[in-house]
Amino acid sequence: MDIVGILTAWLITTICFLIISKLPIGVEIDSFGKAVFSAAVFGILNAILGPILKVLAAPINLITFGLFLPVINLIILTIVFALAAKLVEGFRLRHKLWSALLGALSLTIINSIVLRILSNFA
Repeated sequence: MDIVGILTAWLITTICFLIISKLPIGVEIDSFGKAVFSAAVFGILNAILGPILKVLAAPINLITFGLFLPVINLIILTIVFALAAKLVEGFRLRHKLWSALLGALSLTIINSIVLRILSNFA
């Protein structure tokens, strides 16, 4: 991925974090700057921990012939989302695990919608 792609993904994730913070799911982000920093931390953690957690989940994937993969991906995103909230001051999860789970699910859905909208313009 080139630098423009990385910056675009970062901006899209920032926008998604701002949208998620407006939903009544218990995810709170203080400001635009905190959203930018939260998106960066989330992206870095996802790039580092995502592959490690997928390798650890490989036995479950093999047993279920990959049918459990969407659930595993959601669990991984929930862990990364919660860890990012723990590391960034000004990014809070009011209902802890439930907010992290709903935030990760919302991030996936909103990110897909925003990417689909932007791909229509490209």
